[in-house]
Amino acid sequence: MEAAGARVVPVMINQTPEEYKKLFNSINGVLYPGGLANVTSSGYQRAAKIFYELAIEANKRGDYFPVWGTCLGYQQLTVLTCGRDLLSITKSSGVALTLNFHEAKDSRMLKDFPPELLEDLVSEPLTANAHDWSMTLSTHKTNEELSNFYKVISTNTDGTTEFVSTIEAYDYPIYGTQWHPEKNAFEWRNSYIPHSASAIKTGFYMAYFFVKEAKKNFHRFESEEEEQKALIYNYNPVQTRASSLFEQIYVF
Repeated sequence: MEAAGARVVPVMINQTPEEYKKLFNSINGVLYPGGLANVTSSGYQRAAKIFYELAIEANKRGDYFPVWGTCLGYQQLTVLTCGRDLLSITKSSGVALTLNFHEAKDSRMLKDFPPELLEDLVSEPLTANAHDWSMTLSTHKTNEELSNFYKVISTNTDGTTEFVSTIEAYDYPIYGTQWHPEKNAFEWRNSYIPHSASAIKTGFYMAYFFVKEAKKNFHRFESEEEEQKALIYNYNPVQTRASSLFEQIYVF
């Protein structure tokens, strides 16, 4: 997000609904990151649910507020939308994949992508996948809540099962990728992560799109002092051990 021109405010778990609502009214969008957490009962899930419901309410009254979910974040969005966990195990961890586009022609997410980059996404494995659970295309299509709410932009397969890899809501600025756009430019610990020019551009254009969406929102902090206290600049990223999946982490 910073590379695309945004400033980041970390959302801590286990805050009160009132604290989350105040933060919601101070920021311009929310990103649910990947990782490992329970999508039906955890601090991650409870915070995500509050922001999801606030975003739905805000957008209904014309207060444009975008939401993005990456990997676990996308999975969390499916649970929040349909009310239950419908994920299936797939062999999709530690692999870069091409995208199989579906309803991509009129996608808001992809409309600023250069045509040649869209072609590369179809022909080259540019998307890093690090997930054991997926939303299968058949489940998405047969679940009324999911199929009515989200347009399937792309799918992938593990060789046996076709799963949804990119979505955007029909009527809300809510988006999700099962793959990791951020890894291409910033993660080097795993050999499956692509670092080609097209891979780097893919990550940038995804971030650029979401930041552009956030610029349509006009929430702000009550004071500059409050804003400064909330920014992630108050924390120092630290280099991790060689065995870690990540180059750097924040310890809050």
